[in-house]
Amino acid sequence: MDARPAPTNRPSPLRAARRWAREDLRHDLPASLVVFLVAVPLSLGIAIASDAPVTAGLIAAVVGGIVAGVLGGSSLQVSGPAAGLTVVVAGFVDQFGWAVTCAVTVVAGLLQIVLGLSRVARVALAISPAVVHGMLAGIGITIALAQLHVLLGGSPGTGALENVVELPAQLLGVHTPAAVVGLLVLAVLLVWPLLPKLVRRVPASLVAVVGVTALSSALSWNVDRVELPGSLLDSVQLPALPDGRWGALALAVFTMTVIASVESLLSAVAVDKLSGSGKRADLDRELVGQGAANTLSGLLGGLPVTGVIVRSSTNVASGARTRASAVLHAVWVLLFSLLLVALIEQVPMAALAGLLVHVGLKLVKPVDVRTAHRHSELPVYLVTVLCVVFLDLLTGVVIGLVLSVALMVRRVVWAKVTARPTPQSGAPEHWTVVVEGTLSFLSVPRLSRVLARIPDGAPVDVELVVDFLDHTAFEHLSTWREQHERGGGPVHVDEVSGIGSGMSHRDPRLVPPRWFGPWSSWQGSLPEQRHGEHDEAARPLVSGVQEYHRRSAPLLRPVFEGLSGSQEPHALFLTCADSRVVPNVITSSGPGDLFTVRNVGNLAPHGDDGVEASVHYAVDVLRVPALVVCGHSGCGAMQALLAGAAGGDDPLGRWLEAGVPSLAALRAGHPAAPEGSSEADQLSMVNVAVQVAALERLPVVRTAVREGRLKVLGLYFDIGGARLSLLTDDRTAFSPLSDGADVLR
Repeated sequence: MDARPAPTNRPSPLRAARRWAREDLRHDLPASLVVFLVAVPLSLGIAIASDAPVTAGLIAAVVGGIVAGVLGGSSLQVSGPAAGLTVVVAGFVDQFGWAVTCAVTVVAGLLQIVLGLSRVARVALAISPAVVHGMLAGIGITIALAQLHVLLGGSPGTGALENVVELPAQLLGVHTPAAVVGLLVLAVLLVWPLLPKLVRRVPASLVAVVGVTALSSALSWNVDRVELPGSLLDSVQLPALPDGRWGALALAVFTMTVIASVESLLSAVAVDKLSGSGKRADLDRELVGQGAANTLSGLLGGLPVTGVIVRSSTNVASGARTRASAVLHAVWVLLFSLLLVALIEQVPMAALAGLLVHVGLKLVKPVDVRTAHRHSELPVYLVTVLCVVFLDLLTGVVIGLVLSVALMVRRVVWAKVTARPTPQSGAPEHWTVVVEGTLSFLSVPRLSRVLARIPDGAPVDVELVVDFLDHTAFEHLSTWREQHERGGGPVHVDEVSGIGSGMSHRDPRLVPPRWFGPWSSWQGSLPEQRHGEHDEAARPLVSGVQEYHRRSAPLLRPVFEGLSGSQEPHALFLTCADSRVVPNVITSSGPGDLFTVRNVGNLAPHGDDGVEASVHYAVDVLRVPALVVCGHSGCGAMQALLAGAAGGDDPLGRWLEAGVPSLAALRAGHPAAPEGSSEADQLSMVNVAVQVAALERLPVVRTAVREGRLKVLGLYFDIGGARLSLLTDDRTAFSPLSDGADVLR
């Protein structure tokens, strides 16, 4: 037996370093410098806002960049002190003192490592985004309110309410030099995104802080400046345990662990989306890396560390390729902190306050409000924000989580029941009852109240758009139906969501309208009175239009509003007029995607103005990138060709003459006709290849293909198997498109 170890594809460290220096260094090095320039002023400002030693922010930036950068599971995430923890840390410093707060950071870091090794990181992603975004917005408002006082030359109060109450007095007694410094910083940060892209390559925060620092020094303004106790190494402070209050300490550790972990994991997921590389971060490893960084940062007297989306997004936007960028940025912070301490002490406190006001306000994102509103979670977001601002962070998050769970439970067990009358001339008033959601025993009282409003003898349609119907609700609805019908009122129950067909697990908001369901699948038992004067011939069409206006139109209206002024279809789709071929269904497309041309046999006869005009308009005016000819199995036109119908005196015979070349090609043994298929289906496939060739001979198509802006494709739809195949480039065979097959290589 060969006892040698199995070979591995992992390169040696030396080879990996050489490869990085050859391929990625030129990308990671400049990215690290940009992130470093962003990190320094933010680290200083966050430390001040946290009531921590100024150097604690620099220590956290160095440790977070190196330790989390090396050990974390997100290669492009940059870690360091985060604005999201400033309120928490400031509270701990006030409650325990700085040394004990460092101990809290150490224990929280160790707990993060345990959680990461337990592989439970993704559990944090189950927290409602409305709660997380509300928490961050509340923190941002709290930071902005406090730092606004510093910006104006004063001191912040002990809470948000006090800061709001005292703000008018602060404005009346504004300290002019400090206010000018802070407002200049804010002005630069607000104007910078409007400047040319070349200018914006320099970080706005760096320009703002360095610019006003230089200006205030040159003009000798009397403003408070950053005070450092000594060098970075002198600031290293070991943590200490408190004298008692172990319950409060445990709560502090829990709070820091949860917030730091959730913020880091959400940031890692966001970085995955920003990078566009398709790679996913290892969230369990990321939690271990963050825990190791927090443990070391706390031991050295630094702030707690999280993944920071501001620095991470800057890292991605600057072109970073590997985790070396995050590590290098920390090295630059370390060198700056050791060698340029005198420069840090020249920075006005009001400048950092202006920076923090901007950072705080940026945490309040309109897109988060819109998203929460769209998902019916705006109350959760607003309650979380208000409780975080005016109570405290942990209380606000807990209240937000409780409200989120309560709303979720309500949506799960509570059905929406509405009833509306539709007056009809010369007939009893018609009522429509719509039940949406989960129809359980908890919704029976409301259902009963709504049904009691319906007059005796009135015709009623009950539409069940529900994902679950329990026994109690079913019995109540059945009993009411029997009683109402005994009183002379016909009742029609329409199970829109198909709960009787095994679809009860579906979310009612995701149940599609009957866009593509055949009329026969849902109109078989519609009551006569819904259609009034419409006769039987028009009945299915009218019912379909009514269903469209009731369910599809509200959802499609935004799409059609966007298409009302123009169209930009992706393809001209030439297919048969057969009712079984529905182009938008078999291509999973929607309004505006296909410029569809239909005729008997999907033919493209030379000299036919109708087809050629459509092709010319699609290619020359709409500039579609693709022309598609789609044939299908069981085609009546192909069967007629085989029966000799082409060339007859009737319109169909004259039209089918355009299919004679396809019939001749089949007789000559065209390779696109597979063995084992019926002769009519073989002719359908050959006809696709022949019509593709006919389209390619049209001058407008030939020119577009030669210019490389048009592709002519052939499709074949097997109706019985509901499968599509694509004609190969050599026009000799069809390749199945099912099961993710790559036929476009």
